[in-house]
Amino acid sequence: MAKQLEKSSVGNEDIFQKIANHEQVVFCNDPASGLQAIIAIHDTTLGPALGGTRMYPYKNVDEALEDVLRLSEGMTYKCAAADIDFGGGKAVIIGDPEKDKSPALFRAFGQFVDSLNGRFYTGTDMGTTMDDFVHAQKETKFINGIPEQYGGSGDSSIPTSKGVIYALKATNQYLFGSDSLSGKTYAIQGLGKVGYKVAEHLLEAGANLFVTDIHEDVLNSIKEKSKEIGGSVTIVKSDEIYSVEADVFVPCAMGGVINDETIPRLKVKAVVGSANNQLKNLSHADVLNEKGILYAPDYIVNAGGLIQVADELYGPNKERVLLKTKGIYHSLLEIFQQAELDCVTTVEAANRKCQKTIEDQRNRNSFFSRGRRPKWNIKE
Repeated sequence: MAKQLEKSSVGNEDIFQKIANHEQVVFCNDPASGLQAIIAIHDTTLGPALGGTRMYPYKNVDEALEDVLRLSEGMTYKCAAADIDFGGGKAVIIGDPEKDKSPALFRAFGQFVDSLNGRFYTGTDMGTTMDDFVHAQKETKFINGIPEQYGGSGDSSIPTSKGVIYALKATNQYLFGSDSLSGKTYAIQGLGKVGYKVAEHLLEAGANLFVTDIHEDVLNSIKEKSKEIGGSVTIVKSDEIYSVEADVFVPCAMGGVINDETIPRLKVKAVVGSANNQLKNLSHADVLNEKGILYAPDYIVNAGGLIQVADELYGPNKERVLLKTKGIYHSLLEIFQQAELDCVTTVEAANRKCQKTIEDQRNRNSFFSRGRRPKWNIKE
C-alpha cells in the first residue's frame, strides 16, 4: 500500500535546478510492494557510482530528494579521497525501517538498481541491513556489503571503526606531537555498530570516555566493558555530550550536529567522528576554525567501510582492506598540514584535493577520447 506523504512543493523547474550538478536522478515507484525510492548519481568521472541505500520515514518527497542529493555528492568526494575507482551515488527508500520492510520491497528495489546496468552499486546504510540486500541481490548483481555466507565481505563497521581510530591517531599526532590514544579524553556521541567498536578500541588503549546514546543497554554494556579492559567511562545525557571537557568530540550518530547551537558549547580541541555530514553547513567549518577546534573531514575519517565495499566488488580480501584503511592516517595528516599551509579550513583543503583528483581523471578521459570509463560491469 502506498505511503501517504505530505504534498511536495517542488515544481518541475525547481527539480531540475535542484539536480543541476547531478548526472542522473531516478524516482522508483512500485505500488505492489509499497516501494517509493530515489536513486541519485552525482558523478561517474572516477568510475560507476557507489553508495549505500538509506531507509527513513521522510515527511515528503522534497525532504527525501534533498537528503539523497546531499549524500550522493558527498560520496563523490568520499570516493576520491579514499582513492578508489568509483564515483558518487546514493539511494533513499521512503518508509519506516521498523514497519515497512519486506522481501518484495527490496526485490523491487533491486530491479530498479539493475535497470541502471552497472552505473550504480549499492548496499546498506542507515535503516537497512545486509540481510535486506540478500533479497535485492536476487534481482541484480550490482549489490555490495552483503553477508560473508553469500560471498560478501561482511560487517563494514569493522574497517570503519578502525579508520576512525587511525584518524584519531593522526589528530593526536598533529595536535600533541604523539599519536598515542592513552590518557586522552574522548566524548563519543552514539554507540551504534561503529561507535561501540571505537569506544572499545579507545578503552583498550587506556583512554577516558564520555559517552551518550539513546539505548540504555549499550551504555551499560560499554560501562561494564571498561571494567574488563581498562580506561574509564562516564555516561552523560544526550544534550550534555556537547559540554563535557574532553580532548576530542567523536560524533558517531546523526549528521548536522556541528551547528550554531552546539559549537559555542564545545570544550574540545578537535572533532573527529564517523557520522556523515557532521557540519550543518559549510560555514561551520570556518566557525570551528575561528574557535581553534581542529575538524577532521568526516568523509575521510569514515572511509573504511567504503573501502571495504568497493574492494568487495573485486573479490573480498580483509587484509587488503585493512592495509588501505591505514592510509586514512597519512591522508588526514596531509589535509591538516595543507590547510595550515594554505590558511584555509580542513574542509576546503580536503575538497580541493578531491576536486583535483576528479579533474585530473576527467582530463585523462578526454585526452584518450574514452568518455566515462567503461567500468559499469565489474561483477562478471
